[in-house]
Amino acid sequence: MSFGGMFDGAGSGVFSYDAGGGGPGMHNPGRLLAPPPIPRPGAGAGGGGFASSTGLSLGLTNMEGGGQLGGAFMGSTGSGGDGDSLGRAREDENDSRSGSDNLDGASADELDPDNSNPRKKKKRYHRHTPQQIQELEAVFKECPHPDEKQRMELSRRLNLESRQVKFWFQPSLDIGLETLNFDEYRRAFARVLGPSPAGYVSEATREVGIAIINSVDLVNSLMNEARWSEMFPCVVARASTMEIISSGMGGTRSGSIQLMRAELQVLSPLVPIREVTFLRFCKQHADGLWVIVDVSVDGVLRPDSGTGAGPAGYMGCRLLPSGCIVEDMQNGYAKVTWVVHAEYDEAAVHELYRPLLRSGQALGARRWLASLQRQCEYHAILCSNPHPNHGDRHEPISPAGRRCMLRLAQRMADNFCAGVCATAAQKWRRLDEWRVEGAGGRDPAGGEDKVRMMARQSVGAPGEPPGVVLSATTSVRLPGTPPQRVFDYLRDEQRRGEWDILANGEAMQEMDHIAKGQHHGNAVSLLRPNATSGNQNNMLILQETCTDASGSLVVYAPVDVQSMHVVMGGGDSAYVSLLPSGFAILPDGHTAPAAATDPSSQGSSPNAHGGSSNNSPGSLVTVAFQILVNNLPTAKLTVESVDTVSNLLSCTIQKIKSALQASIISP
Repeated sequence: MSFGGMFDGAGSGVFSYDAGGGGPGMHNPGRLLAPPPIPRPGAGAGGGGFASSTGLSLGLTNMEGGGQLGGAFMGSTGSGGDGDSLGRAREDENDSRSGSDNLDGASADELDPDNSNPRKKKKRYHRHTPQQIQELEAVFKECPHPDEKQRMELSRRLNLESRQVKFWFQPSLDIGLETLNFDEYRRAFARVLGPSPAGYVSEATREVGIAIINSVDLVNSLMNEARWSEMFPCVVARASTMEIISSGMGGTRSGSIQLMRAELQVLSPLVPIREVTFLRFCKQHADGLWVIVDVSVDGVLRPDSGTGAGPAGYMGCRLLPSGCIVEDMQNGYAKVTWVVHAEYDEAAVHELYRPLLRSGQALGARRWLASLQRQCEYHAILCSNPHPNHGDRHEPISPAGRRCMLRLAQRMADNFCAGVCATAAQKWRRLDEWRVEGAGGRDPAGGEDKVRMMARQSVGAPGEPPGVVLSATTSVRLPGTPPQRVFDYLRDEQRRGEWDILANGEAMQEMDHIAKGQHHGNAVSLLRPNATSGNQNNMLILQETCTDASGSLVVYAPVDVQSMHVVMGGGDSAYVSLLPSGFAILPDGHTAPAAATDPSSQGSSPNAHGGSSNNSPGSLVTVAFQILVNNLPTAKLTVESVDTVSNLLSCTIQKIKSALQASIISP
């Protein structure tokens, strides 16, 4: 099977590189530049707990044809941050932040700017180990600008030269962009791509990073729809294998072809679900080197309105050749190059979320790779020796209880995502298409905040209380407020009383804490309200928080004390009733101006991060509540119930906005 030469060497050079400051459209389709050096693991930005590189070139040698699997691809060398879809920056070839491409022992002749000395020593390069990269990235997250003493300590601890540590933390001033040459790409692969639907926009992104998994395990997970969904729980809403065309050769997955269908989601009611039907092709190019490619086979999917697509609707989308290259490393990890190329109907997306989708951070390579890294880290911790749980409970949770509590939290998060996107898996009935509320202020699109109200009957379903469930969901933008600040505020149990009605205006107490990753924000917690009410003394709050380079999630649900005792003892969690509420936090896709890249220019005032400008980079926050409004499944929904839940949502948003505006402090 052929994919137009994209992965077989025939497509070498179809990606152009623009080192200037121009964006897409500034490329020169008549000239194809040579690909940059192979990306270094660990030079990426804003990582999800593990090193990721900027990924400027696929750069893998074709084991069959001896060519290159592509030239320069999408990238960004801007100021970084949440709007940078391909890593923090592409450093100068000799002054990279990682220091891994710096000359060792360069002589004065080699540094002669006139280049007049014909006898120059060949450049010698040095690469960091994955352990060094991981440590440097961890320090960068906590302290992006260490002083001389801190850099010397890092140099001693990691056995690196001081200049290498200095280069790692230096800001990049290069604002050149790397862009996909759409004209040349379409010319080279016309027989695969076909005509673009009218009104559709293209997105093309790539990320390179390290994941704690080997190539065979990752390939098996990607080729199994259930494991694929589990690996990307916030991206893949549903997946199914419609037909296995080829099961592979020689007892391996190499050569296998599957016809699959998937629902891809962005956690907001303002972004319709992408339903794609595609072929997934898997091929082993060498020992420890695999390629997996997806491509739509039915053009643009336009389901009929009566097919049970759900209240959120579906977005027209065409998946062009996309996928990943997986390469085993000596330390047992895998280097993963992820590529996403798609066309979608932008008219179906609310204006608030269009910059995010255009940046490639919503369903682009960064989100896929960050989710993969986070889940691999979670599974590695789950399979390791149990870590001691932290919290105010003196007795530790047993390993069995730990697993049961994690499973319960995962079910809670899955139900939250399904409620936000209103997938067909849950039978929601829309009350009003949009319920307009003014408490949250006006959004940049010119309209007021909009709350989507839905209801469903729960009739004895395991894990849910019987009765009428009301769902209220809305999305707002907080310009100038970084996603990390929103995430840190919402998961702070000491400030919980500022916005959570369950806290009764007081702080909450963390009883148990189970880490799901090295980042302290990836965890499952059991919280107890400091309430005086006798009824609430029998209630605990189960909460899951997760964060990576693509966004963050805070999901919680009230649970019965007795039920949680059973779960923590290793009992079955499937029958614990809960209704999740929470927040999905994403970057808004806006990029900071070049003048704002100097950290010293940031102040401590509320407007220091651009809070007064609707075009300054900030956060997109989706708030969703699921509340039981009547214990009888056959009961009729009242207007008072709808108004109460809607007002609760709007008041919560207003409290969060006010608190964040008042507490914005530069790090």
